[in-house]
Amino acid sequence: MIVPVAVAAALSPFREDVDASSAVLVLVLLVVAAAATGDRWSGVLAALSGALSFDFLLTAPYLSLSIHDPADVEAAVLLLVIGVAVTEVALWGRRQQAESLRRSGYLEGLADVAGAVAGGRETRAVTGVVAERIAEVLGADDCVFREGPVHDARVAVLDRDGVLTRDGRPWDVDRNGLPTDEYVAVPVVRGDVVLGHFLVTSSTRVRRPGREQRRVAALLADQVAPAFDVRH
Repeated sequence: MIVPVAVAAALSPFREDVDASSAVLVLVLLVVAAAATGDRWSGVLAALSGALSFDFLLTAPYLSLSIHDPADVEAAVLLLVIGVAVTEVALWGRRQQAESLRRSGYLEGLADVAGAVAGGRETRAVTGVVAERIAEVLGADDCVFREGPVHDARVAVLDRDGVLTRDGRPWDVDRNGLPTDEYVAVPVVRGDVVLGHFLVTSSTRVRRPGREQRRVAALLADQVAPAFDVRH
């Protein structure tokens, strides 16, 4: 926020010689640099300070927030609009990058599990790898494997479609987050037989993993079934 003001102040002694378009271009570059950090407030404040300092220091009447020249008004408005627009584009780019990295992590997790199963590792070793990955994908505190079906009706169950059911009713994870007062079970199924389940703990704070993350967790659990062909 300070840099555009400082640059406008540095240009002010030469305002009679520097046309408005050149001054705006310099300020736009500074605003774009601030916006490119991906911090929305930094970009917006830089755009606002750039527009105000351009108005106050570089347009007649000087040292006033009044602008008499329509071209200067347009330049100030464009400076503000460009700054806000670039900030939003930078934020969108960072979100896309984060999403790409997240999906890359999902694939890496599936590859780790597939490698463990293909390598003939015993069930305990495979479930340990999968438990770590499920906890990571869901952002949970902990995850452990238990053999056999879930016997406690209070435990929420995550199905293959990423739908969480609790007390026989769908649980809105996007709104309520994962239950913090009870486990979430991710079953390991072969046909109609429940071979076991992963118990996910998320008690320290509310997590809201998206539908894709929940489906990946279920897919990870599915990979465990072949490991039961390998004796403990």
